[in-house]
Amino acid sequence: MDQCVTVERELEKVLQKFSGYGQLCERSLEELIQYAGGLRREILQTEQDGDLSGTISLVMTQCCKRIKDTVQKLASDHKDIHSSVSRVGKAIDKNFDSDISSVGIDGCWQADSQRILNEVMVEHFFRQGMLDVAEELCQESGLSIDQSQKEPFVELNRILEALKVRVLRPALEWAVSNREMLMAQNSSLEFKLHRLYFISLLMGGTANQREALQYAKNFQPFALNHQKDIQVLMGSLVYLRQGIENSPYVHLLDANQWADICDIFTRDACALLGLSVESPLSVSFSAGCVALPALINIKAVIEQRQCTGVWNQKDELPIEVDLGKKCWYHSIFACPILRQQTTDNNPPMKLVCGHIISRDALNKMFNGSKLKCPYCPMEQSPGDAKQIFF
Repeated sequence: MDQCVTVERELEKVLQKFSGYGQLCERSLEELIQYAGGLRREILQTEQDGDLSGTISLVMTQCCKRIKDTVQKLASDHKDIHSSVSRVGKAIDKNFDSDISSVGIDGCWQADSQRILNEVMVEHFFRQGMLDVAEELCQESGLSIDQSQKEPFVELNRILEALKVRVLRPALEWAVSNREMLMAQNSSLEFKLHRLYFISLLMGGTANQREALQYAKNFQPFALNHQKDIQVLMGSLVYLRQGIENSPYVHLLDANQWADICDIFTRDACALLGLSVESPLSVSFSAGCVALPALINIKAVIEQRQCTGVWNQKDELPIEVDLGKKCWYHSIFACPILRQQTTDNNPPMKLVCGHIISRDALNKMFNGSKLKCPYCPMEQSPGDAKQIFF
């Protein structure tokens, strides 16, 4: 992150200089044009027998010198901008390692891994609505994607495109057809879609009053959970004559709710299909960007100290990389005794007293036939410990 800030600082300097240079050029050239134009008018007024007076000749010489000095000044400033641009390139070279292949593991992209990567990329393109790109990748990589895998993404992208242009009908039809599953996961999507459609009717004024009252019947299934919101919508009908925008209910016209409904639809639709909201490829790429600087640094330390065998473990990294809470998807348990994260080979074990340690810690603390809990005085048999699953 510090490297990005450093490069951004140099870039801002260039942009400021470029902006100032543009203003200086425009101002200097405008002054020269006015000065030369005034001189031309003066010459035309004092012209006699085709000869110029000594005063006019002197003024012409001064004008040429002024033009030459201005051009030299602008050229010098332009050269200084080139120097600043060069410094940006040097800052990029200094703060970013162009060779990131050194942190990769040889042979990590074998046949099976390559196939999984291609499938993730295809799914990402389907999510983005880039169906032609996904199909081309399938052909080039030899993947076989069932039509049933593609259809949900096609439908979701079609509905999202409609929502972005404020067309609610496709999303409403989808929500009504999946009402039972949406209500099972406590989704408010359908109600908010009906709410937006009702608000669009309110914007039409008294001409849509009868239609709005008729449409309000769609709120009946949601009366129990959204009673207050429905009361607000019904109260807004009183102000149809003067316009909702001139009433205490003007907040109903907030444009941000259209962006919110797109996010809600994406989240609930993905949950219904058993998909993550974000593309796995996007999440992996973001995590890699966060982890890359730390990996490059540890790789340099390993090479400097000639530590062999540290990076040979393919199932884990040689150091812990904090990706932030945004990338926390699963519960993680670290043994309070050994300060190590538990794994499949070293699972968490629950003692009779309820305290939890790792299996390696359990084996190290075992003494004879008894085990004393490190957190309480209870003695117990190691065989009574049970593996737990998060």
